[in-house]
Amino acid sequence: MALSTKAFFASSNPPVAPKRIPQTGNANPFSLTSLPSGPKWSIAHEHALASTPLKRQNYGIKYDTGDFSLKHAKKLKVCGHLLRELGENPVEGLKMIDAVQRLGIDYYFQEEIGTILHRQYVESSAHDDSGHCLNEVALRFRLLRQQGYHVPADVFNCFKDKEGMFNKEVKEDINGLMGLFEASQLCIEGENTLVEAGDFSRQLLNEWMSHLDYNQAKVVGNTLRHPYHRSLARFMAKNFFDNIQGTSGWFNDFQQLAKMDFNVVQSKYRKEIVQISKWWSDLGLAEELEFARDQPLKWYICSMACLTDPELSDQRIDLTKPISFIYIIDDIFDVHGTLEELTLFTEAINKWDFTGLEQLPEYMKICFNALSDITNEISHKIYQKHGWNPQDSLRKTWATLCNAFLVEARWFASGHSPKSEEYLKNGVISSGVHVVLVHIFYLLGQHMTKETTAIVDSIPDIMSSAATILRLWDDLGSATDESQDGHDGSYIEYYMKEHQGSSVNEAREKVVNKISDAWKRLNKECLSPNPFPETFTKASLNLARLVPLLYSYDDNHSLPSLEAYMKSMFYETVSVQGIQK
Repeated sequence: MALSTKAFFASSNPPVAPKRIPQTGNANPFSLTSLPSGPKWSIAHEHALASTPLKRQNYGIKYDTGDFSLKHAKKLKVCGHLLRELGENPVEGLKMIDAVQRLGIDYYFQEEIGTILHRQYVESSAHDDSGHCLNEVALRFRLLRQQGYHVPADVFNCFKDKEGMFNKEVKEDINGLMGLFEASQLCIEGENTLVEAGDFSRQLLNEWMSHLDYNQAKVVGNTLRHPYHRSLARFMAKNFFDNIQGTSGWFNDFQQLAKMDFNVVQSKYRKEIVQISKWWSDLGLAEELEFARDQPLKWYICSMACLTDPELSDQRIDLTKPISFIYIIDDIFDVHGTLEELTLFTEAINKWDFTGLEQLPEYMKICFNALSDITNEISHKIYQKHGWNPQDSLRKTWATLCNAFLVEARWFASGHSPKSEEYLKNGVISSGVHVVLVHIFYLLGQHMTKETTAIVDSIPDIMSSAATILRLWDDLGSATDESQDGHDGSYIEYYMKEHQGSSVNEAREKVVNKISDAWKRLNKECLSPNPFPETFTKASLNLARLVPLLYSYDDNHSLPSLEAYMKSMFYETVSVQGIQK
Protein backbone atom coordinates (compact mmCIF):
# COMPACT_ATOMS: atom_id res chain seq x y z
CA MET A 1 0.00 0.00 0.00
CA ALA A 2 1.05 3.57 -0.64
CA LEU A 3 1.23 4.68 2.94
CA SER A 4 3.56 1.86 3.89
CA THR A 5 5.86 2.01 0.90
CA LYS A 6 5.97 5.60 -0.31
CA ALA A 7 7.11 8.80 1.29
CA PHE A 8 4.32 11.27 1.83
CA PHE A 9 5.94 13.73 -0.54
CA ALA A 10 7.03 11.02 -2.93
CA SER A 11 7.21 12.12 -6.51
CA SER A 12 3.91 13.16 -7.99
CA ASN A 13 5.14 12.00 -11.38
CA PRO A 14 3.61 8.68 -12.37
CA PRO A 15 5.47 6.64 -15.00
CA VAL A 16 4.85 7.81 -18.54
CA ALA A 17 3.31 5.30 -20.88
CA PRO A 18 5.09 4.81 -24.19
CA LYS A 19 3.52 5.87 -27.50
CA ARG A 20 1.15 8.26 -25.80
CA ILE A 21 0.66 12.00 -25.86
CA PRO A 22 3.99 13.68 -24.99
CA GLN A 23 3.99 14.56 -21.32
CA THR A 24 4.91 17.53 -19.21
CA GLY A 25 7.69 17.38 -16.64
CA ASN A 26 5.36 16.66 -13.76
CA ALA A 27 1.73 15.73 -13.24
CA ASN A 28 -0.75 17.95 -15.06
CA PRO A 29 0.31 21.52 -14.21
CA PHE A 30 -3.24 22.67 -14.78
CA SER A 31 -4.81 20.78 -11.90
CA LEU A 32 -5.24 20.45 -8.16
CA THR A 33 -3.12 17.32 -8.37
CA SER A 34 0.27 18.77 -9.22
CA LEU A 35 1.77 18.54 -5.75
CA PRO A 36 5.52 18.21 -6.33
CA SER A 37 8.11 15.80 -5.11
CA GLY A 38 9.87 16.24 -1.80
CA PRO A 39 11.81 14.72 1.07
CA LYS A 40 11.55 11.09 2.08
CA TRP A 41 9.27 11.47 5.05
CA SER A 42 6.57 8.88 5.50
CA ILE A 43 3.44 9.05 7.56
CA ALA A 44 3.72 5.31 7.99
CA HIS A 45 6.77 4.62 10.13
CA GLU A 46 7.38 0.86 9.88
CA HIS A 47 4.06 0.38 8.05
CA ALA A 48 2.09 1.41 11.14
CA LEU A 49 -0.75 3.44 9.68
CA ALA A 50 -1.18 1.60 6.43
CA SER A 51 -0.86 -2.07 7.10
CA THR A 52 -1.89 -2.51 10.72
CA PRO A 53 -5.57 -3.03 11.54
CA LEU A 54 -7.29 -0.13 13.25
CA LYS A 55 -7.95 -2.11 16.43
CA ARG A 56 -4.22 -2.45 17.00
CA GLN A 57 -3.57 1.28 16.72
CA ASN A 58 -3.07 3.15 19.97
CA TYR A 59 -0.22 5.44 18.84
CA GLY A 60 1.09 5.62 22.40
CA ILE A 61 -1.76 7.92 23.40
CA LYS A 62 -2.26 7.72 27.13
CA TYR A 63 -4.43 10.75 27.70
CA ASP A 64 -7.68 9.23 26.45
CA THR A 65 -8.88 8.24 29.89
CA GLY A 66 -11.78 9.14 32.10
CA ASP A 67 -9.57 11.49 34.06
CA PHE A 68 -8.47 13.28 30.91
CA SER A 69 -12.03 13.57 29.64
CA LEU A 70 -13.11 15.00 32.98
CA LYS A 71 -10.30 17.58 32.92
CA HIS A 72 -11.19 18.50 29.36
CA ALA A 73 -14.88 18.96 30.19
CA LYS A 74 -14.09 21.07 33.24
CA LYS A 75 -11.62 23.23 31.36
CA LEU A 76 -14.12 23.73 28.57
CA LYS A 77 -16.72 24.88 31.11
CA VAL A 78 -14.25 27.29 32.72
CA CYS A 79 -13.29 28.79 29.36
CA GLY A 80 -16.91 29.22 28.33
CA HIS A 81 -17.64 31.04 31.56
CA LEU A 82 -14.60 33.29 31.09
CA LEU A 83 -15.61 34.19 27.57
CA ARG A 84 -19.17 35.06 28.58
CA GLU A 85 -18.08 37.06 31.63
CA LEU A 86 -14.95 38.89 30.46
CA GLY A 87 -16.26 39.19 26.92
CA GLU A 88 -18.60 41.92 28.16
CA ASN A 89 -15.55 44.20 28.14
CA PRO A 90 -15.21 45.48 24.54
CA VAL A 91 -11.42 45.29 24.34
CA GLU A 92 -11.02 42.11 26.37
CA GLY A 93 -13.76 40.41 24.37
CA LEU A 94 -11.92 41.08 21.11
CA LYS A 95 -8.65 39.76 22.51
CA MET A 96 -10.31 36.59 23.77
CA ILE A 97 -11.97 35.87 20.44
CA ASP A 98 -8.67 36.44 18.65
CA ALA A 99 -6.96 34.04 21.05
CA VAL A 100 -9.49 31.20 20.78
CA GLN A 101 -9.46 31.47 16.99
CA ARG A 102 -5.67 31.35 16.81
CA LEU A 103 -5.62 28.44 19.25
CA GLY A 104 -7.99 26.52 16.98
CA ILE A 105 -10.70 26.01 19.60
CA ASP A 106 -13.25 28.59 18.42
CA TYR A 107 -15.63 25.85 17.24
CA TYR A 108 -16.50 25.27 20.91
CA PHE A 109 -17.62 28.87 21.39
CA GLN A 110 -19.50 29.87 18.24
CA GLU A 111 -22.55 31.07 20.15
CA GLU A 112 -20.50 33.20 22.56
CA ILE A 113 -18.38 34.61 19.74
CA GLY A 114 -21.46 35.47 17.71
CA THR A 115 -23.05 37.27 20.64
CA ILE A 116 -19.94 39.32 21.45
CA LEU A 117 -19.30 40.32 17.84
CA HIS A 118 -22.91 41.27 17.18
CA ARG A 119 -22.80 43.54 20.22
CA GLN A 120 -19.52 45.02 19.02
CA TYR A 121 -20.98 45.62 15.55
CA VAL A 122 -24.03 47.40 16.90
CA GLU A 123 -21.96 49.58 19.22
CA SER A 124 -19.30 50.42 16.64
CA SER A 125 -21.98 51.31 14.08
CA ALA A 126 -23.46 53.83 16.53
CA HIS A 127 -20.13 55.49 17.42
CA ASP A 128 -16.98 56.38 15.50
CA ASP A 129 -13.60 55.00 16.47
CA SER A 130 -11.87 58.27 17.26
CA GLY A 131 -10.06 58.04 20.57
CA HIS A 132 -9.48 54.29 20.24
CA CYS A 133 -6.03 52.79 19.65
CA LEU A 134 -5.21 51.48 16.18
CA ASN A 135 -4.74 47.89 17.31
CA GLU A 136 -8.23 47.79 18.86
CA VAL A 137 -9.88 49.30 15.79
CA ALA A 138 -7.99 46.99 13.44
CA LEU A 139 -8.79 43.90 15.52
CA ARG A 140 -12.48 44.77 15.70
CA PHE A 141 -12.56 45.41 11.96
CA ARG A 142 -10.87 42.10 11.17
CA LEU A 143 -12.99 39.97 13.51
CA LEU A 144 -16.23 41.53 12.29
CA ARG A 145 -15.28 41.10 8.64
CA GLN A 146 -14.33 37.48 9.31
CA GLN A 147 -17.77 37.03 10.84
CA GLY A 148 -19.38 38.35 7.66
CA TYR A 149 -20.16 41.92 8.78
CA HIS A 150 -19.60 44.51 6.08
CA VAL A 151 -17.67 47.01 8.19
CA PRO A 152 -16.58 50.04 6.11
CA ALA A 153 -12.86 50.56 5.58
CA ASP A 154 -13.16 54.24 6.50
CA VAL A 155 -12.93 53.29 10.19
CA PHE A 156 -9.18 53.85 9.69
CA ASN A 157 -9.57 57.43 8.49
CA CYS A 158 -9.29 58.76 12.03
CA PHE A 159 -5.64 57.67 11.99
CA LYS A 160 -4.82 59.80 8.93
CA ASP A 161 -3.79 63.43 8.62
CA LYS A 162 -5.37 66.09 6.41
CA GLU A 163 -3.38 64.89 3.41
CA GLY A 164 -4.80 61.39 3.80
CA MET A 165 -1.55 59.90 5.09
CA PHE A 166 -1.29 57.81 8.26
CA ASN A 167 -0.08 60.05 11.08
CA LYS A 168 3.26 59.91 12.87
CA GLU A 169 1.93 58.17 15.98
CA VAL A 170 0.82 55.21 13.88
CA LYS A 171 4.33 54.72 12.51
CA GLU A 172 5.65 54.21 16.05
CA ASP A 173 2.93 51.74 17.09
CA ILE A 174 4.22 48.27 16.23
CA ASN A 175 1.19 46.41 17.62
CA GLY A 176 -1.08 48.79 15.75
CA LEU A 177 0.85 48.24 12.52
CA MET A 178 0.58 44.47 12.90
CA GLY A 179 -3.15 44.81 13.49
CA LEU A 180 -3.48 47.09 10.47
CA PHE A 181 -1.60 44.61 8.28
CA GLU A 182 -3.82 41.76 9.50
CA ALA A 183 -6.95 43.83 8.81
CA SER A 184 -5.80 44.71 5.30
CA GLN A 185 -5.99 41.01 4.32
CA LEU A 186 -9.79 41.27 4.32
CA CYS A 187 -9.79 43.88 1.58
CA ILE A 188 -12.45 43.67 -1.13
CA GLU A 189 -12.44 45.21 -4.59
CA GLY A 190 -12.43 49.00 -4.62
CA GLU A 191 -11.07 49.45 -1.09
CA ASN A 192 -7.97 51.47 -1.87
CA THR A 193 -7.71 52.52 1.78
CA LEU A 194 -7.04 48.93 2.82
CA VAL A 195 -4.62 48.35 -0.06
CA GLU A 196 -2.66 51.41 1.06
CA ALA A 197 -2.89 50.28 4.69
CA GLY A 198 -1.43 46.90 3.79
CA ASP A 199 1.47 48.38 1.82
CA PHE A 200 2.11 51.01 4.48
CA SER A 201 2.12 48.62 7.42
CA ARG A 202 4.20 45.99 5.61
CA GLN A 203 6.88 48.50 4.71
CA LEU A 204 7.12 49.93 8.23
CA LEU A 205 7.09 46.53 9.92
CA ASN A 206 9.93 45.38 7.68
CA GLU A 207 11.86 48.52 8.59
CA TRP A 208 11.25 47.87 12.30
CA MET A 209 12.62 44.32 12.11
CA SER A 210 16.27 45.34 12.41
CA HIS A 211 15.53 47.36 15.58
CA LEU A 212 13.73 44.62 17.50
CA ASP A 213 15.06 41.88 19.73
CA TYR A 214 14.86 38.25 18.57
CA ASN A 215 11.46 37.45 20.10
CA GLN A 216 9.84 40.68 18.94
CA ALA A 217 11.23 40.24 15.42
CA LYS A 218 9.92 36.66 15.39
CA VAL A 219 6.39 37.83 16.19
CA VAL A 220 6.48 40.58 13.56
CA GLY A 221 8.00 38.25 10.96
CA ASN A 222 5.36 35.61 11.62
CA THR A 223 2.61 38.23 11.17
CA LEU A 224 4.03 39.27 7.81
CA ARG A 225 4.49 35.71 6.58
CA HIS A 226 1.33 34.20 8.04
CA PRO A 227 -1.46 36.77 8.53
CA TYR A 228 -4.37 35.06 10.27
CA HIS A 229 -6.91 35.50 7.49
CA ARG A 230 -4.70 33.76 4.93
CA SER A 231 -3.44 31.01 7.22
CA LEU A 232 -4.89 27.72 8.42
CA ALA A 233 -5.55 28.24 12.12
CA ARG A 234 -5.50 24.52 12.86
CA PHE A 235 -2.04 24.22 11.29
CA MET A 236 -0.73 27.31 13.10
CA ALA A 237 -2.29 26.72 16.53
CA LYS A 238 0.56 24.69 17.97
CA ASN A 239 3.07 27.40 17.05
CA PHE A 240 0.82 29.98 18.67
CA PHE A 241 0.60 28.33 22.06
CA ASP A 242 4.18 27.07 21.91
CA ASN A 243 5.53 30.58 21.41
CA ILE A 244 3.48 32.32 24.09
CA GLN A 245 4.57 31.04 27.47
CA GLY A 246 4.07 32.37 30.98
CA THR A 247 1.00 34.43 30.14
CA SER A 248 -1.16 34.92 33.21
CA GLY A 249 -4.90 35.35 33.46
CA TRP A 250 -7.54 33.90 31.18
CA PHE A 251 -5.08 33.02 28.38
CA ASN A 252 -3.60 30.20 30.45
CA ASP A 253 -6.99 28.48 30.65
CA PHE A 254 -7.60 28.75 26.91
CA GLN A 255 -4.05 27.62 26.16
CA GLN A 256 -4.48 24.54 28.37
CA LEU A 257 -7.77 23.69 26.69
CA ALA A 258 -6.11 24.07 23.29
CA LYS A 259 -3.31 21.69 24.24
CA MET A 260 -5.74 19.02 25.38
CA ASP A 261 -7.89 19.56 22.32
CA PHE A 262 -4.89 19.32 19.98
CA ASN A 263 -4.19 15.79 21.16
CA VAL A 264 -7.84 14.75 20.97
CA VAL A 265 -8.16 16.02 17.40
CA GLN A 266 -4.82 14.52 16.43
CA SER A 267 -6.06 11.11 17.56
CA LYS A 268 -9.16 11.56 15.40
CA TYR A 269 -7.08 12.50 12.36
CA ARG A 270 -4.96 9.38 12.77
CA LYS A 271 -8.01 7.15 12.89
CA GLU A 272 -9.42 8.85 9.81
CA ILE A 273 -6.16 8.21 7.94
CA VAL A 274 -6.40 4.52 8.77
CA GLN A 275 -9.98 4.42 7.44
CA ILE A 276 -8.95 6.19 4.24
CA SER A 277 -6.03 3.80 3.83
CA LYS A 278 -8.30 0.79 4.24
CA TRP A 279 -10.85 2.19 1.78
CA TRP A 280 -8.17 2.82 -0.81
CA SER A 281 -6.67 -0.64 -0.34
CA ASP A 282 -10.06 -2.34 -0.60
CA LEU A 283 -10.92 -0.33 -3.72
CA GLY A 284 -7.95 -1.91 -5.50
CA LEU A 285 -7.32 0.86 -8.02
CA ALA A 286 -3.66 1.09 -7.09
CA GLU A 287 -3.24 -2.38 -8.57
CA GLU A 288 -5.70 -1.99 -11.43
CA LEU A 289 -4.35 1.40 -12.59
CA GLU A 290 -0.63 1.05 -12.05
CA PHE A 291 0.16 4.30 -13.87
CA ALA A 292 -1.90 6.39 -11.46
CA ARG A 293 -0.69 7.97 -8.26
CA ASP A 294 -1.12 6.06 -5.04
CA GLN A 295 -1.11 8.72 -2.32
CA PRO A 296 -4.18 8.60 -0.06
CA LEU A 297 -2.57 10.67 2.68
CA LYS A 298 -1.97 13.53 0.28
CA TRP A 299 -5.61 13.40 -0.76
CA TYR A 300 -6.75 13.43 2.85
CA ILE A 301 -4.81 16.63 3.63
CA CYS A 302 -7.17 18.74 1.52
CA SER A 303 -10.20 17.33 3.36
CA MET A 304 -8.55 17.92 6.72
CA ALA A 305 -7.63 21.51 5.84
CA CYS A 306 -11.06 22.42 4.44
CA LEU A 307 -13.27 20.79 7.09
CA THR A 308 -11.67 21.71 10.39
CA ASP A 309 -14.49 21.00 12.81
CA PRO A 310 -13.52 17.72 14.53
CA GLU A 311 -17.15 16.59 14.38
CA LEU A 312 -17.01 16.48 10.57
CA SER A 313 -15.09 13.21 10.54
CA ASP A 314 -17.45 11.36 8.19
CA GLN A 315 -17.45 14.30 5.80
CA ARG A 316 -13.65 14.41 5.71
CA ILE A 317 -13.46 10.71 4.92
CA ASP A 318 -16.13 10.93 2.21
CA LEU A 319 -14.55 14.06 0.68
CA THR A 320 -11.19 12.34 0.33
CA LYS A 321 -12.75 9.84 -2.08
CA PRO A 322 -13.69 12.27 -4.88
CA ILE A 323 -10.39 14.10 -4.33
CA SER A 324 -8.61 10.82 -5.07
CA PHE A 325 -10.51 10.56 -8.35
CA ILE A 326 -9.43 14.06 -9.38
CA TYR A 327 -5.88 12.75 -9.18
CA ILE A 328 -6.67 9.47 -10.93
CA ILE A 329 -8.53 11.11 -13.81
CA ASP A 330 -5.79 13.72 -14.06
CA ASP A 331 -3.26 10.93 -14.51
CA ILE A 332 -5.40 9.31 -17.19
CA PHE A 333 -5.38 12.56 -19.14
CA ASP A 334 -1.80 13.46 -18.36
CA VAL A 335 0.19 10.26 -18.67
CA HIS A 336 -1.78 7.39 -20.11
CA GLY A 337 -4.55 8.29 -22.52
CA THR A 338 -4.30 8.89 -26.24
CA LEU A 339 -6.26 11.87 -27.48
CA GLU A 340 -8.82 9.56 -29.09
CA GLU A 341 -9.28 7.61 -25.85
CA LEU A 342 -9.56 10.81 -23.81
CA THR A 343 -12.24 12.12 -26.14
CA LEU A 344 -14.28 8.92 -25.78
CA PHE A 345 -13.79 8.93 -22.01
CA THR A 346 -14.99 12.53 -21.76
CA GLU A 347 -18.06 11.70 -23.84
CA ALA A 348 -18.85 8.77 -21.54
CA ILE A 349 -18.55 10.98 -18.44
CA ASN A 350 -20.80 13.62 -20.00
CA LYS A 351 -23.48 11.08 -20.88
CA TRP A 352 -22.86 8.94 -17.78
CA ASP A 353 -24.01 6.07 -19.93
CA PHE A 354 -22.71 2.55 -19.36
CA THR A 355 -23.80 1.42 -22.82
CA GLY A 356 -21.00 3.47 -24.38
CA LEU A 357 -18.26 1.91 -22.29
CA GLU A 358 -17.50 -0.85 -24.81
CA GLN A 359 -15.50 1.58 -26.90
CA LEU A 360 -13.21 2.42 -23.98
CA PRO A 361 -9.99 0.64 -23.05
CA GLU A 362 -10.18 -1.53 -19.95
CA TYR A 363 -8.43 0.91 -17.58
CA MET A 364 -10.95 3.62 -18.46
CA LYS A 365 -13.84 1.24 -17.84
CA ILE A 366 -12.40 0.44 -14.41
CA CYS A 367 -12.06 4.12 -13.56
CA PHE A 368 -15.55 5.00 -14.81
CA ASN A 369 -17.19 2.17 -12.87
CA ALA A 370 -15.34 3.06 -9.68
CA LEU A 371 -16.20 6.75 -10.06
CA SER A 372 -19.84 5.86 -10.63
CA ASP A 373 -19.89 3.66 -7.52
CA ILE A 374 -18.36 6.39 -5.34
CA THR A 375 -20.72 9.04 -6.73
CA ASN A 376 -23.74 6.81 -6.09
CA GLU A 377 -22.50 5.95 -2.60
CA ILE A 378 -22.00 9.58 -1.60
CA SER A 379 -25.31 10.63 -3.18
CA HIS A 380 -27.14 7.91 -1.29
CA LYS A 381 -25.56 8.93 2.02
CA ILE A 382 -26.53 12.56 1.48
CA TYR A 383 -30.07 11.61 0.51
CA GLN A 384 -30.45 9.36 3.56
CA LYS A 385 -29.10 12.03 5.90
CA HIS A 386 -30.49 15.25 4.41
CA GLY A 387 -33.30 14.23 2.07
CA TRP A 388 -31.66 15.65 -1.05
CA ASN A 389 -30.21 13.62 -3.91
CA PRO A 390 -27.21 15.44 -5.43
CA GLN A 391 -26.40 12.77 -7.99
CA ASP A 392 -27.06 14.94 -11.06
CA SER A 393 -24.99 17.81 -9.67
CA LEU A 394 -22.08 15.56 -8.79
CA ARG A 395 -22.10 13.93 -12.21
CA LYS A 396 -22.15 17.37 -13.81
CA THR A 397 -19.03 18.43 -11.88
CA TRP A 398 -17.10 15.43 -13.21
CA ALA A 399 -18.22 16.18 -16.76
CA THR A 400 -17.12 19.79 -16.40
CA LEU A 401 -13.72 18.71 -15.07
CA CYS A 402 -13.13 16.21 -17.87
CA ASN A 403 -14.19 18.75 -20.49
CA ALA A 404 -11.53 21.14 -19.17
CA PHE A 405 -8.91 18.38 -19.03
CA LEU A 406 -9.71 17.53 -22.65
CA VAL A 407 -9.24 21.15 -23.75
CA GLU A 408 -5.75 21.10 -22.27
CA ALA A 409 -4.94 17.71 -23.78
CA ARG A 410 -5.88 19.07 -27.21
CA TRP A 411 -3.78 22.19 -26.65
CA PHE A 412 -0.77 20.10 -25.77
CA ALA A 413 -1.23 17.52 -28.52
CA SER A 414 -1.54 20.24 -31.18
CA GLY A 415 1.16 22.50 -29.79
CA HIS A 416 -1.36 25.33 -29.41
CA SER A 417 -0.45 28.18 -27.04
CA PRO A 418 -3.63 29.78 -25.69
CA LYS A 419 -3.90 33.40 -24.64
CA SER A 420 -3.13 33.82 -20.94
CA GLU A 421 -6.73 34.66 -20.02
CA GLU A 422 -8.07 31.78 -22.12
CA TYR A 423 -5.69 29.48 -20.28
CA LEU A 424 -6.76 30.86 -16.90
CA LYS A 425 -10.48 30.58 -17.65
CA ASN A 426 -10.10 26.90 -18.46
CA GLY A 427 -7.54 26.38 -15.71
CA VAL A 428 -9.99 27.53 -13.06
CA ILE A 429 -12.14 24.53 -13.99
CA SER A 430 -9.33 22.01 -14.53
CA SER A 431 -7.88 22.88 -11.11
CA GLY A 432 -10.52 20.56 -9.66
CA VAL A 433 -11.45 23.08 -6.98
CA HIS A 434 -15.10 23.20 -8.00
CA VAL A 435 -15.33 19.39 -7.72
CA VAL A 436 -14.04 19.59 -4.16
CA LEU A 437 -16.32 22.45 -3.15
CA VAL A 438 -19.47 21.02 -4.76
CA HIS A 439 -18.94 17.81 -2.80
CA ILE A 440 -18.33 19.82 0.38
CA PHE A 441 -21.56 21.74 -0.13
CA TYR A 442 -23.64 18.59 -0.33
CA LEU A 443 -21.75 16.69 2.35
CA LEU A 444 -22.41 19.52 4.80
CA GLY A 445 -26.12 19.26 3.99
CA GLN A 446 -26.99 22.86 4.88
CA HIS A 447 -29.09 25.42 2.98
CA MET A 448 -29.89 22.95 0.19
CA THR A 449 -32.66 24.45 -1.94
CA LYS A 450 -33.33 24.63 -5.66
CA GLU A 451 -31.87 28.13 -5.64
CA THR A 452 -28.63 27.30 -3.82
CA THR A 453 -28.03 24.08 -5.75
CA ALA A 454 -28.49 26.00 -9.01
CA ILE A 455 -25.89 28.50 -7.80
CA VAL A 456 -23.50 25.69 -6.87
CA ASP A 457 -23.89 24.09 -10.30
CA SER A 458 -22.96 27.39 -11.97
CA ILE A 459 -19.51 27.51 -10.28
CA PRO A 460 -20.11 30.80 -8.46
CA ASP A 461 -17.46 33.37 -7.59
CA ILE A 462 -16.77 31.83 -4.20
CA MET A 463 -15.56 28.71 -6.04
CA SER A 464 -13.90 30.36 -9.03
CA SER A 465 -11.98 32.79 -6.80
CA ALA A 466 -10.48 29.97 -4.76
CA ALA A 467 -9.72 28.07 -7.98
CA THR A 468 -8.00 31.12 -9.46
CA ILE A 469 -5.80 31.39 -6.38
CA LEU A 470 -4.80 27.74 -6.69
CA ARG A 471 -4.18 27.90 -10.43
CA LEU A 472 -1.97 30.99 -10.25
CA TRP A 473 -0.07 29.89 -7.14
CA ASP A 474 0.64 26.63 -8.96
CA ASP A 475 2.01 28.62 -11.88
CA LEU A 476 4.24 30.69 -9.61
CA GLY A 477 5.60 27.50 -8.10
CA SER A 478 6.07 25.87 -11.50
CA ALA A 479 8.02 28.91 -12.65
CA THR A 480 10.49 28.60 -9.77
CA ASP A 481 10.70 24.81 -9.48
CA GLU A 482 13.83 23.83 -11.35
CA SER A 483 12.61 20.26 -11.72
CA GLN A 484 10.23 21.48 -14.44
CA ASP A 485 11.38 20.99 -18.02
CA GLY A 486 9.92 24.22 -19.33
CA HIS A 487 7.12 22.61 -21.39
CA ASP A 488 4.35 22.54 -18.82
CA GLY A 489 2.60 25.73 -19.78
CA SER A 490 1.52 28.33 -17.29
CA TYR A 491 -0.05 31.75 -17.08
CA ILE A 492 3.48 33.20 -16.90
CA GLU A 493 4.58 31.43 -20.08
CA TYR A 494 1.51 32.37 -22.06
CA TYR A 495 1.54 35.96 -20.78
CA MET A 496 5.15 36.39 -21.94
CA LYS A 497 4.34 34.94 -25.37
CA GLU A 498 1.35 37.25 -25.62
CA HIS A 499 3.32 40.31 -24.46
CA GLN A 500 6.57 40.13 -26.39
CA GLY A 501 9.47 41.73 -24.56
CA SER A 502 8.00 41.28 -21.08
CA SER A 503 10.29 39.73 -18.48
CA VAL A 504 9.68 36.82 -16.14
CA ASN A 505 9.59 39.26 -13.21
CA GLU A 506 6.94 41.37 -14.94
CA ALA A 507 4.86 38.26 -15.62
CA ARG A 508 5.27 37.08 -12.03
CA GLU A 509 4.18 40.49 -10.74
CA LYS A 510 1.10 40.21 -12.96
CA VAL A 511 0.30 36.83 -11.41
CA VAL A 512 0.82 38.12 -7.86
CA ASN A 513 -1.59 40.99 -8.56
CA LYS A 514 -4.17 38.61 -10.00
CA ILE A 515 -3.91 36.42 -6.90
CA SER A 516 -4.50 39.52 -4.78
CA ASP A 517 -7.56 40.40 -6.87
CA ALA A 518 -8.90 36.86 -6.51
CA TRP A 519 -8.55 37.14 -2.73
CA LYS A 520 -10.53 40.38 -2.81
CA ARG A 521 -13.34 38.64 -4.70
CA LEU A 522 -13.26 35.70 -2.31
CA ASN A 523 -13.40 38.06 0.69
CA LYS A 524 -16.44 39.77 -0.78
CA GLU A 525 -18.23 36.47 -1.38
CA CYS A 526 -17.79 35.56 2.29
CA LEU A 527 -19.54 38.69 3.55
CA SER A 528 -23.18 38.55 4.56
CA PRO A 529 -25.66 38.14 3.09
CA ASN A 530 -24.61 35.22 0.93
CA PRO A 531 -26.53 32.06 0.03
CA PHE A 532 -24.10 29.65 1.65
CA PRO A 533 -23.74 28.35 5.22
CA GLU A 534 -20.81 29.57 7.28
CA THR A 535 -19.17 26.14 7.25
CA PHE A 536 -19.09 26.21 3.45
CA THR A 537 -17.63 29.70 3.17
CA LYS A 538 -15.01 28.71 5.74
CA ALA A 539 -14.18 25.59 3.73
CA SER A 540 -13.75 27.72 0.60
CA LEU A 541 -11.43 30.06 2.48
CA ASN A 542 -9.49 27.15 3.93
CA LEU A 543 -8.91 25.66 0.51
CA ALA A 544 -7.46 28.98 -0.64
CA ARG A 545 -5.39 29.16 2.55
CA LEU A 546 -3.94 25.71 1.91
CA VAL A 547 -2.70 26.64 -1.55
CA PRO A 548 0.58 28.40 -0.60
CA LEU A 549 1.65 25.37 1.40
CA LEU A 550 1.14 23.17 -1.67
CA TYR A 551 3.31 25.30 -3.93
CA SER A 552 6.03 26.87 -1.76
CA TYR A 553 9.07 25.06 -3.10
CA ASP A 554 12.53 25.22 -1.60
CA ASP A 555 15.80 24.87 -3.51
CA ASN A 556 15.43 21.07 -3.42
CA HIS A 557 12.01 21.24 -5.12
CA SER A 558 10.28 20.08 -1.95
CA LEU A 559 7.82 21.53 0.55
CA PRO A 560 9.44 21.79 3.98
CA SER A 561 6.70 23.95 5.49
CA LEU A 562 3.93 21.54 4.63
CA GLU A 563 6.04 18.60 5.73
CA ALA A 564 6.66 20.25 9.11
CA TYR A 565 2.97 20.97 9.60
CA MET A 566 2.02 17.40 8.75
CA LYS A 567 4.53 15.98 11.19
CA SER A 568 3.16 18.28 13.84
CA MET A 569 -0.47 17.48 13.07
CA PHE A 570 -0.05 13.69 12.93
CA TYR A 571 2.90 12.75 15.12
CA GLU A 572 3.91 15.31 17.68
CA THR A 573 1.55 15.27 20.65
CA VAL A 574 1.48 18.17 23.10
CA SER A 575 2.37 17.73 26.74
CA VAL A 576 -0.64 18.18 29.00
CA GLN A 577 1.16 17.55 32.25
CA GLY A 578 0.47 20.04 34.97
CA ILE A 579 -2.85 21.16 33.52
CA GLN A 580 -5.10 22.22 36.32
CA LYS A 581 -8.60 20.94 36.67
